[in-house]
Amino acid sequence: MWHKVTCQKIPNEFVLEVTLAQQVRATRLRSRRISTSAPPPCVRAFYGAKLITIVARTAPTKRKARQRQTFVCGEEFEAEARAAGARLIAGADEVGRGCLFGCVVAGACILDPARPIAGLNDSKQLSEPQRLRLAAEIRGKALAWAVAEVDVARIDQLNIGQASRLAMKLAVEKLRPQPDAVLVDALVLDIPCWQRKIIHGDARSVSIAAASILAKVHRDAILCAWDKVYPQFCLASNKGYPTPRHKAALARFGPTPMHRKSYAPVRECLQAALCFGGEEEEC
Repeated sequence: MWHKVTCQKIPNEFVLEVTLAQQVRATRLRSRRISTSAPPPCVRAFYGAKLITIVARTAPTKRKARQRQTFVCGEEFEAEARAAGARLIAGADEVGRGCLFGCVVAGACILDPARPIAGLNDSKQLSEPQRLRLAAEIRGKALAWAVAEVDVARIDQLNIGQASRLAMKLAVEKLRPQPDAVLVDALVLDIPCWQRKIIHGDARSVSIAAASILAKVHRDAILCAWDKVYPQFCLASNKGYPTPRHKAALARFGPTPMHRKSYAPVRECLQAALCFGGEEEEC
C-alpha cells in the first residue's frame, strides 16, 4: 500500500517520497503522475532499506518534435546534384511499410526540368483525386518513371526494411535511361551510382515526391482489386493498414495468404488460432 510521506520541490524535479509495507513486492512499484507544470516528476520509493527511483519522463521526444516540422517540397537537392555534375536525377520512394496486407511498392522517377509539375508533395499529404491527377501528369511529363513490387513472401523472408530497399532498387533499375544520381527517402540503396539519403525526402524533394505519388497510386489500385477478393477486410478504404476494422476482421476471420505473417497483429492471430485448435496448454 502506498503511503505518502513528503512531497517537496527540488531543482528541476518534484520528488514524491513513499514507503511500502514489507510484504509488497518491488515489482509492483508504479510511478504516479503529479499534476504540475514543473519538469517531469521523479518518484522515489523505499522497499525495505533499498531506495528505488522511477522517473516518468514527459518531455516531447525527438520523433514528436520532428512531426511538428513543416517542409517545403522543392528542387534544392536536385539543384545541388546538378551543380555536382549530374544530369539525370531520379527520386525513389516506397509505400506500404506499415501495412498488414499486400506487397510493398516503390516508385522511381526522373523529372524533366523543362516541364515542371505544380503541386508535387508527399503523397500522404495529398487527397486521392490530387494523387491521381498528379500521377497522370508525372507519367506524361517525366523523362522516365517506373514502379516495382516486393511480395508478401519476400517481406516475411527479408523483413520490411530490406524489402523496401529491394523494391526501390528494382524501381531504379527499371528506369530508361538510367540516372546518374538518385535521391532516396531515408534509405541507402545497393545501386552503382551516386545517391543521397534525405530524411523526409518525400516532403522536401519534388523527385522523391513524384516517386511516392506513383508508388501510392499503383499500390492503392492493387489493394482495391484485392478488396473484391476479401471484402471483409475493407481493403479499398484502409489500403491494408492496421485500422480498428481491419484488426477486428483479422480476429474474426483470420489472416489471408496475403497478410504479412512477420507482423505482430497477424502473427498473434495465427498463434491464437493454434491455441484455439487444442494447444492451449502450450500457449
